[in-house]
Amino acid sequence: MTFAQSPSEGGADPAGRPAGLVVTDARGVVLAWSRGAQHLLGYTPAHAVGRSLKDLVGLPPPAVVGPGAREEIHRVLPVRRRDGRLLTLPVSSYPLASDRAPQGWVLVLGPSPGPLGGEGREALVDWLLNRSGTALTVYDAELRCVCQSAAMRRITGVPDDLRRGRGLAQVVHGAGVADWERRMRRVLETGEEQVAFDFHAKPPTVSRTHVYTVATAPLRDTLGRTFGVCTTVDDVTEERLTRERLSLLNEAGARIGSTLDLVRTAQELTEVAVPQFADFARVDLLEGLLRGDEPAPGPISGAVRLRRIAERVWFEGSSEEVAVASDADVYLASSPAALCLASGSSALYRTSDPAVSNWIAASAARQAKVRRYGTHSWILVPVRARGTTLGVVMLTRARDTPDSFEPEDLALAEELVSRAAVCLDNAVRFTRERTAALALQRSLLPQGLLQPAAAAIASRYLPASNRTGVGGDWFDVIELSGARVGLVVGDVVGHGIHAAAAMGRLRTAVRALADVDPTPEELLTRLDDLVIRLSAESAGAISADPAHDSDAESGAGIEATCLYAVYDPVSGRCSMARAGHPAPVLVGPDGAASFLDLPAGPPLGLGGLPFESAELELPEGSVLALYTDGLVESRQHGIGQGLDNLRRTLATPAVSLETLCDRVVETLLPVRPSDDAALLLMRPRPLGPDQVAVWNISPDPAAVARARAQSLSQLGSWGLEGVSFVTELVVSELVTNAIRYGDAPIQLRLIIPQPSGSPASASTRTLICEVSDSTSTAPHLRRARAFDEGGRGLLLVAQLTDRWGTRQTTTGKTIWCEQILGADTLSPR
Repeated sequence: MTFAQSPSEGGADPAGRPAGLVVTDARGVVLAWSRGAQHLLGYTPAHAVGRSLKDLVGLPPPAVVGPGAREEIHRVLPVRRRDGRLLTLPVSSYPLASDRAPQGWVLVLGPSPGPLGGEGREALVDWLLNRSGTALTVYDAELRCVCQSAAMRRITGVPDDLRRGRGLAQVVHGAGVADWERRMRRVLETGEEQVAFDFHAKPPTVSRTHVYTVATAPLRDTLGRTFGVCTTVDDVTEERLTRERLSLLNEAGARIGSTLDLVRTAQELTEVAVPQFADFARVDLLEGLLRGDEPAPGPISGAVRLRRIAERVWFEGSSEEVAVASDADVYLASSPAALCLASGSSALYRTSDPAVSNWIAASAARQAKVRRYGTHSWILVPVRARGTTLGVVMLTRARDTPDSFEPEDLALAEELVSRAAVCLDNAVRFTRERTAALALQRSLLPQGLLQPAAAAIASRYLPASNRTGVGGDWFDVIELSGARVGLVVGDVVGHGIHAAAAMGRLRTAVRALADVDPTPEELLTRLDDLVIRLSAESAGAISADPAHDSDAESGAGIEATCLYAVYDPVSGRCSMARAGHPAPVLVGPDGAASFLDLPAGPPLGLGGLPFESAELELPEGSVLALYTDGLVESRQHGIGQGLDNLRRTLATPAVSLETLCDRVVETLLPVRPSDDAALLLMRPRPLGPDQVAVWNISPDPAAVARARAQSLSQLGSWGLEGVSFVTELVVSELVTNAIRYGDAPIQLRLIIPQPSGSPASASTRTLICEVSDSTSTAPHLRRARAFDEGGRGLLLVAQLTDRWGTRQTTTGKTIWCEQILGADTLSPR
C-alpha cells in the first residue's frame, strides 16, 4: 500500500520541544501520543496507544463539573516517566465537546498555549497543525479533508492545496483504504471513536513499507452534534520491525533443531524464513558432508560442488516445499554462492548486480525462475559452526514482497542462520557418526547369506530409526560338517557404534566356536565366558582412563542374548539352545504355527548358570523362524501382541520364504522400527536315502579293502567316477586310522548333499566322507620325518581335499573331509 507521491512541504520538526500532546477518550484510554510526549515521558506511541493514561503515567481522567462542562482545565500534577522518575508538569486538558459529557480529551503536558479562548485557541491550533509531531487530519461530514498537520504532510507527501477537499482514497492507495474510510464513516454515524488499527503504506521518500497506527475520533459542535472526524497517524514501523525480528528469532530457536535429521533441520530453517522473512529460501551444503567427510576448517575458494538439502518458495499466496534431496550442482568461482563461501561473509545483492545477473544469465532455468517469481533482492549467508564451513543459505524476495532486503535485514539473516548452523552441525556430526556405525554394522553382518544344500534360507534386517541409531542385532548361517547347517540370531543390548562393535565380536566368536562343532549349549557357555571377559576388559579400560566415556554404551557391561541351532539333514533333527532370547516359531507342513518349548537360559554375561538344549524333528515342508525382540516389540503394542501377530502371520500360506519375510515385516513393522529387527527363516531339505551311504566297519585291517571297494561302487552309482582316485585314498587313510587308533563301533559314511538334477549347479556340489569311532581322542596334523613309518595320513587327506576336520559326538568322534565337485569330475550319464 502506498501514499500518493507529491512534493512534500515543510514544517518544523518538533521532536525536541518540551511540550507533549496526548489525546484520550472519556475513560482516559490513549488514542494519540505525540513525539513530544515520547521525548518527555519516554514511552513510544506503540507502548502508549490503547493503554490507560492512569496506568501508564499516573494521570487520572480530568474531573468534570456539571454535565455540560466543555471548558479546559489547567493543573500542575506529578507525572511518572517510563524510567520511574516523577515529574511535576503543567497539564492542560481540553475536552472534545458534547452536550452531556466530554467524549475525550486533548492534554498538553508541559508549557501550554494557554486557555483556548481567542488567541490561546489559535495558538493551540497552530501548534497542533504546524509544530506538533502528531500526524492528524480533520475531515468534514462528507469525509473530505479540511486540514492536515505538517507531520501528516510529511507522511503523505501531498501539500495542503492538493489535499483540502479531497477524500482519503484520492491520496492513499491500497486495499486497506476502504476499511479506513468505513471506520471514519462509522464514527460519523455513531459518534463513537474507533479503536486504533494498523495500516501499511509506503511513503514517497522511502523504499520500505511503513506500519502506521491509525485512530479516529468524532468532532462535535456545542450542541454535541458530530460534524466531522479527526484521524491521527503514528509511525510504529521500527517498533513493529523490532518485535517481528525478535519473534522470528524466537521461533527459530523453538523450531529449528527438533531432530538430528540433517534434511529435516534444513527444512525447519526454510519453514521459519518463508514467508515471514523471505519469499524463497534454500540450504546448500557441501556434498562431502553427506558422505561422512569432515567439514572444511575455513573459507572455501574456487568452484564448489553443493547439494541442496532443503528449498521452500512462497508464490502467489501459498508456500511450496521443493523436493531436492538428490539435487547437486557445481557453483563456479564467480557465482554468488562461491563468492560467499570464499569470503566467509554474508552478501546483499539486487538482481541487477553483476555477480547475480551474470550467474542468472548462465542458466536458462534460472532465468525462467527469476522471471516467474519476479525476484528482485538476494541475501547469501555462509553456514559456519564451530570454526568450520558447512555450506550456504540463499534467501530472496520477489514480487509477493515489494520491499527489498536492506542492510538491517542482512544482520537478521546472519543471526537466523547462525542459530540454525549449530543445529545443522549437530545433524552433520550425527549423520557422520551414524554413517560410520552403519558401515561398521553392515560390514559385520553377512554380506551374502549362505544358501546351503540342506535348507532354504531367507532373512531380513531392519536398522533402527535415526533417533535411536544402529543397534547390535545380528544373524548368521554357518556351514557345518556333514552337510549340517548352523543358525544363529543374537542381540546386543544398546545402540550406537559400541553395540555394533560388540555385535561384531560376538558374531566372529560364534563362527570360530562353531568351526570346532560344539553342541549348542556348549557354544553358548563359551560365548558367555567371552562376554564376561570383554566386559571386564572394558571396565578396566574405563578405570585406567578417567576421560573414557563411562556410559553404558561405551562397552562396559556388555549384555546380549543369543539363540544357536544346528540342523542335521541326514537325521532330519535340529538341536538348539538359547541365552535369554525369544523362543523360535515352528510352522508345520500343515500351516500350524507354534512357539517351541525351549529352555530360556540366562542372557550372556551373567555367568555361573547352565544352558540347556532341546532336540526336535523338522519335517520336510516345515519352516523354522528365528528373530530378535525388535521385530515383535514396539511402542504401538506390547511384546505379547507382537508375538501373537508373528505367529498368525507365519501361519499364513506363502509362495516362498522371501514372500513370507516381506509379509512379516509389513505386518509387524509398518513404520520404521525404534529398535533393530532381524528375521531368519529356514525351510529344511532332508537328505534322501539316495544321498547318504553308510557302512559299519569291523576292526580288522582287511576291512580297509572292502571299504574302498564299497566306496568306489557307490561313486559309480552317483556318477562320480572322476573323484574315485582321491576318494579311495581318503577312505583308506581314515578307515585305517580308525582301526589302528580307535575303538569299535566304526562307521564310514559318504554324503552328497545335492542330488542329481538339484537346483544347485554342478560346480557347487560337494562329496563328504566321514569316519566315526567310539574314542574321543582327536587326531592332530603333523609333518612326518624322512624315516617315519606313519604320520602322513592326515597330511595326505588335508592336501587332497578342500576341507577337513574333526568333531566330538556323544559316543566318540568323527573325522570328516569334503571335496568340491567340478564339472570335470562328473561322468556323463
